[in-house]
Amino acid sequence: MDYRQLGSSDLQVSEIALGSWLTYSGGVGREQTKACTRAAFEVGINFFDTANVYGRGAAEQAWGEILSGYPRSSYILATKLFWPMVDDHKGGLSASEVHAQIDASLARLRTDYVDIYQCHRFDIETPIEETMEALSDVVRAGKARYIGFSEWTAEQIHAGLAVAGSEKFVSSQPQYNLLWRGPEREVFELCSREGIGQVVWSPLKQGVLTGKYLPDREPPSDSRAASEKMGPFVQRWLRDPLLEAVQRLRPVAEQAGLSLAHLALAWALRRDEVAAAIVGASRPEQVSDNARASGVKLSPDILAAIDKALGDVVARDFELAYGATAGVLHR
Repeated sequence: MDYRQLGSSDLQVSEIALGSWLTYSGGVGREQTKACTRAAFEVGINFFDTANVYGRGAAEQAWGEILSGYPRSSYILATKLFWPMVDDHKGGLSASEVHAQIDASLARLRTDYVDIYQCHRFDIETPIEETMEALSDVVRAGKARYIGFSEWTAEQIHAGLAVAGSEKFVSSQPQYNLLWRGPEREVFELCSREGIGQVVWSPLKQGVLTGKYLPDREPPSDSRAASEKMGPFVQRWLRDPLLEAVQRLRPVAEQAGLSLAHLALAWALRRDEVAAAIVGASRPEQVSDNARASGVKLSPDILAAIDKALGDVVARDFELAYGATAGVLHR
């Protein structure tokens, strides 16, 4: 496993991080979660990413129980807030919400601090000054070492950085993969100038880029797409033009001596701005296999062949993520 510095922080994160969105929030059982976490440590993964809303606390609670069995200094832990935690809960990034949710997350995670506390989305109903001051209070209270965000626009990033006297962001978490390249347009360059590293989610497009989903075929019975709990999030990407494009990558991967999954992960990690790629796994062997993509370098010929194979199915323009809204509110 290779490691990279995360932005301007002193964190050295594994190039492959383990996420918990669809899997450890209830998609797989506790013993599988434990086995996948153990496999992560065995292959050198030290970076674990979760959020309060994953299973409405279930993912944090699972990792709180499991990670408490490992030395706290042996792993880097990131969590997030924004989404409502119960049906009549507004969520957001108000000062009261930031303080309430960090305490609740720490209790579930069974730790005194998280390494990175991230805003899952931007809150256009709360002044950015209030959000940044509250996040800074969390850091200064020792409850988080650093702060980050996920799926903010360039305007919103600028606004957060401009709040005088506040802690500075060190991480950005955008969706980024072979088929979804919008963050390259503005976010990568802006963040690079400001010492903010990229921790990308869905580098395998929820399994689509592994090639296991075939055009005009039912998903494999043991796949996420076939799962009652996880399937709805994957099904929207199972469109024949996308699946056909992924199959055109097979000879490219073979030429590079790689699996499709390793090709996709190495592609995401080819950018210096990217500190880590978050993968999900429902089986420990998936964790071990994904880890083998660390350190893989792709030649210019392979990169050109990838683009030729994918053609026009690639989304290159910046698009707002699910739940994201443009704009900024000031005091």
